[in-house]
Parts: sequence; C-alpha cells; structure tokens
Amino acid sequence: MRELIESIRGEYDRYKALAEGAVRQVPDADLSRPGPNGSNSLAVICWHVSGNLRSRFTDFLTSDGEKPWRNRDEEFDDRAVTRDEFLAKWESGWSALFAALAPLSDANLSDTVIIRGQQMKVHEALHRSVAHTAYHVGQMVYLAKALRGDGFTSLSIPRGQSGTYVPKGPKG
Repeated sequence: MRELIESIRGEYDRYKALAEGAVRQVPDADLSRPGPNGSNSLAVICWHVSGNLRSRFTDFLTSDGEKPWRNRDEEFDDRAVTRDEFLAKWESGWSALFAALAPLSDANLSDTVIIRGQQMKVHEALHRSVAHTAYHVGQMVYLAKALRGDGFTSLSIPRGQSGTYVPKGPKG
C-alpha cells in the first residue's frame, strides 16, 4: 500500500509547482539577483534545495543523508546562472527525491534512516524534508513577488477574490 507515501509525494509535487510558478515569472537576469537586504537569490536557494534533496535522497534507505560529497557552504555562494543551469540544478534534486520515493511503500515508513549521524524513522525524515523544502519554496515565492512587484501573478487565490473561489474537487 502507498496511500501515505503518495500523500507525501503530493505535497512535494505541490511545493515544486509553487516554486516553478514563481520562478517562471522572474526574468532570467533576476535569477541571480540577491533578495532584499542581501538575502539569498533564487539561484542560491535553488542550489541549496537541490543539494539538500540530492544528499538526503541518494541511497535514502542505506546511507547517511548527509553525503561526504555535499558542500553545503558552497550552496550559499553567490552565483550568476542561466535559466537552463538553474532548471538543470533544480531538477537534479527533485529527480533524486522522486527516485527514492518510487520504490517505497507505507510499510517503509517505520524503517530507520540516518541523517547526520542521527537515526530517525522514514516518516520523520520525510516530514522533516517536506517542511524544509516548503520553507525554502516560501522564500522563493516571496522573492519572486518582490522582484516582479505588481507584475507578479498570484499562485493561489488572488487578493480580494476569496468569495469567487470555487474548489476543484474534494482536495480543493
């Protein structure tokens, strides 16, 4: 059975789509532009999310989620990137995640994995990762909106239109 795994996969899909919807609205030149008050650029956040997902989900059930090849500090270096480089890096992290989720069943949720030497259940590691990813996706959406200003198109119910919102089905 994969009911819970599919639910978790659905949350990852939702956050991936939100980030991509925000990034599509940003001109190529702004992908590397630092955020307000020197905060991270979209490129830096992308490099960090991708590095985290690749590290955590490569050999997910069999090796520590903090891989020796990961250079977390380098993920936060300022960088100038093309949209193609940005998207390739972004997809490399998500591909590792989705490849790790594909063979899992709900029975795996009570298995033990290790992250930075700390043992935890698979369900704990997945919830931790979803929360971490959602945190950074929120940053990406906020930054994209700040960069686009009035040209930003809402990724959810636009302000002032809650009364006209019609859910798309049981999940809304």
